[in-house]
Amino acid sequence: MFRIKHVTTYRYANPVTLGRHRLMFRPRDSHDLRLLDTRLSITPEAKEVRWLHDVFGNSVAIVDFDCQAGELCLVSEILLEQFSGDLPPFALEDFARTYPFGYSSEDSPDLGRTIERHYPDPNHIVDSWAKQFAVAEVAGEPVQTLPLLERMTLAIKDGFSYRARDAEGTQSPAETIELGSGSCRDFALLMMEAVRSLGFAARFVSGYIYDPQVDGQAGQITGGGATHAWVQVYLPGAGWVEYDPTNGIVGNKNLIRVAVTRDPHQAVPVAGQWTGAPADYLGMTVAVSVNWESGSPDKAARLN
Repeated sequence: MFRIKHVTTYRYANPVTLGRHRLMFRPRDSHDLRLLDTRLSITPEAKEVRWLHDVFGNSVAIVDFDCQAGELCLVSEILLEQFSGDLPPFALEDFARTYPFGYSSEDSPDLGRTIERHYPDPNHIVDSWAKQFAVAEVAGEPVQTLPLLERMTLAIKDGFSYRARDAEGTQSPAETIELGSGSCRDFALLMMEAVRSLGFAARFVSGYIYDPQVDGQAGQITGGGATHAWVQVYLPGAGWVEYDPTNGIVGNKNLIRVAVTRDPHQAVPVAGQWTGAPADYLGMTVAVSVNWESGSPDKAARLN
């Protein structure tokens, strides 16, 4: 089981009027993830909290206030079970085992914009970078789909420098290639656009990652202590498969999915408004802890 605590704090020099906030903290139950308990604490107390599913089916909390405050603190606590899926080789349909392949007439309409490129690439920087992976490992043999995607995942992990950034948003994929560095969100966006350039359907994923070292276990993970981002690629027969280019992970092990979207700007954990002088804003801090707990869910300590 995983116990997750995500604390986001906004501080202001003078009391400001808090407006509506949109929160994406709560993972969705699925065959590979089961929520056992959740708790959301907000200080100052919200006037109203209501939940909805966005266009992608993600759980979103809409928070309204009717007060002023010099600090806003949002605390999400989650207890869940994760079930790691199959590791490569995944059970792909025969026609999808080699590249290129086409999606079926049934899948194509629903995959829609997840296949389309979203970012300009006038100098074909992303195109050229992606094409190097669409080559056969053995001359004269077909290009194998799974090795292609794994090579790209590892190429980002091994060939780019990780740089945590506090600034909002993401770099363009071409900028990440030119800089040779980026954050987990930048790497996820680069891989998403790169596989789209090759004709794959891909989605952006925001969530958390478990670092075994936190609990004194062997392993080394990049991106812990904050929210994390990776990508899903749709493969016929296997469905949406997780690829984390920051850590070279293929499959969902240690990746705790919260939101799945078409583009990174749709998967912001906290977005909101406030009214006051621009100089009043002192900054934001984020602290995320992900810990593994043994024991039966029935005997687990409740969060509330």
